[in-house]
Amino acid sequence: MKRWGNMAKTFTKIGREIVIAVKSGGPDPVANPRLRVLMQNAKAANMPKENVERAIKKASSKDQADYKEVVYEGYGPFGIAMIVETATDNPTRTVANVRSYFNKNNGSLGTTGSVDYMFDHKCSFKVTNKEGVDAEELELELIDFGVQEVFVEEDYIMVYGEFEGFGPIQKYLEENEFEILNAEFERIPHETKTLNEEQQAAIEKLLGKFEEDDDVTNVFHNMA
Repeated sequence: MKRWGNMAKTFTKIGREIVIAVKSGGPDPVANPRLRVLMQNAKAANMPKENVERAIKKASSKDQADYKEVVYEGYGPFGIAMIVETATDNPTRTVANVRSYFNKNNGSLGTTGSVDYMFDHKCSFKVTNKEGVDAEELELELIDFGVQEVFVEEDYIMVYGEFEGFGPIQKYLEENEFEILNAEFERIPHETKTLNEEQQAAIEKLLGKFEEDDDVTNVFHNMA
């Protein structure tokens, strides 16, 4: 049941991201690179095709509420820095919920910029491996696009780059016929904090509250 709950949560998250992408770039994936990559993410998450089509159709409807991407920053218990990413049609509701999760779990909602500086904002692409690809050569090729690291596994290649490089990196990969399996934005902490088991359990409890909220799309933290 937990797994099905997580799948439903993932589908809701991707569905909202599709709505935002369609509202900003149109319903045609050929002309909308962000939508193209979200459709791949949906496929990787085993999201049914009809769910994706429904989200695109819904986003094109005049009645569809606009989702805004709002980021909240704060501290969990034991000084753990947290960044909470949301996609919401009602920021007043969302901020009230986020604040209450922090408050009820010995944390506090901070102001914009209060913990953001502790994290690097990155993008990552998982693409199918092609025969004869050399990781170092590919990394050198992609440095000008903001790529910092390339790892080659047997079946796939991981490409990590600057947040701002997402569009140019995606364009390069598509033009050079790399199949993008998944693409994400990540926030990687500069340093992590080690907690004992009891303290970790308190953080996990707070993360669980965020995970249950449909408005929350991602939570990043600096707990080791």
